[in-house]
Amino acid sequence: MKKLINDVNDVVKDSLLGVEAAHPDLVRVDHDNKVVYRLDAPVADKVGIVSGGGSGHEPLHGGFVGYGMLDAACAGEIFTSPVPDQVYAATKLVDGGRGVLHIVKNYTGDVMNFDMAAEMAGADGIRVESVVVDDDVAVQDSLYTAGRRGVGLTVLLEKIVGAAAEEGKDLDYIVALAKRVIANGRSMGLALSGCTVPAAGKPSFELADDEIEIGIGIHGEPGRARRKIGTAAEMAEALVRPILDDLDYRGSETLCFVNGMGATPLIELYIMYDEVAKILAAEGIRVVRSLVGNYITSLDMAGCSVTLLNTDDEMVHLWDAPVATAGLRWGK
Repeated sequence: MKKLINDVNDVVKDSLLGVEAAHPDLVRVDHDNKVVYRLDAPVADKVGIVSGGGSGHEPLHGGFVGYGMLDAACAGEIFTSPVPDQVYAATKLVDGGRGVLHIVKNYTGDVMNFDMAAEMAGADGIRVESVVVDDDVAVQDSLYTAGRRGVGLTVLLEKIVGAAAEEGKDLDYIVALAKRVIANGRSMGLALSGCTVPAAGKPSFELADDEIEIGIGIHGEPGRARRKIGTAAEMAEALVRPILDDLDYRGSETLCFVNGMGATPLIELYIMYDEVAKILAAEGIRVVRSLVGNYITSLDMAGCSVTLLNTDDEMVHLWDAPVATAGLRWGK
């Protein structure tokens, strides 16, 4: 194992020191609770947006803290849910008096710990509402979940509801918007390699040089099928078809997100995006917005995922709204 680290036990701690040193204009870090929160938090008379999860998916979630997106993100240990005390601390840090939304990826530990934190905050008089992202069409249940996993749609959701909160929308409005996004987004991923958790020191699974894993999760868990690698066009078909079979996108205006899993270069991601776009065009699906890059990763896994979101005018407006975070920035 070759990693640019000091000690396998200090990876998250040391990474948060780096986040703080690199982005003092955007965020602060509560190192005791491993919470990244925006520089001006709490923002008075604004709904706070909190998310988080296991580390190893950077820039998700800490890289999306800032104006127009998250108010705080909790960093669990690598591929490990943040504990309730972390989420509770984050919630208190960003409560501006209009309540707090928890965005939770559908993993058993995340759901349980965010629920406990919401109860703790509620006892302090803070209104907390939660939404659960479950966009992965690959598997119904997995090692980490009951139901579908929460993956790439999380990035799009955090941007859209973060913009709505920045515009002053109330908590009920934002919850309804979040549920609409979740209902209209689906994802599917593939891996060319496993990933290596520093504490484990070896890949999560092994693939032959000519093999890929279809339907992988973001924690290095294997997917629904193993097959021989093909062309980018064939791989795009393997990702897009299950999404289109699950949700009707025909005639829709869609946001298309091609995400790298951490070790796949942009040159390959853009090849994949082109192939995905061809499939969508042939199906009469109009792509009105796009995002390509490494935004929700699995450490050093090679591979990619595709997320499609059926949009409406409001979602597009909120997607285009200004954002200033370490991982996503435009219009400000």
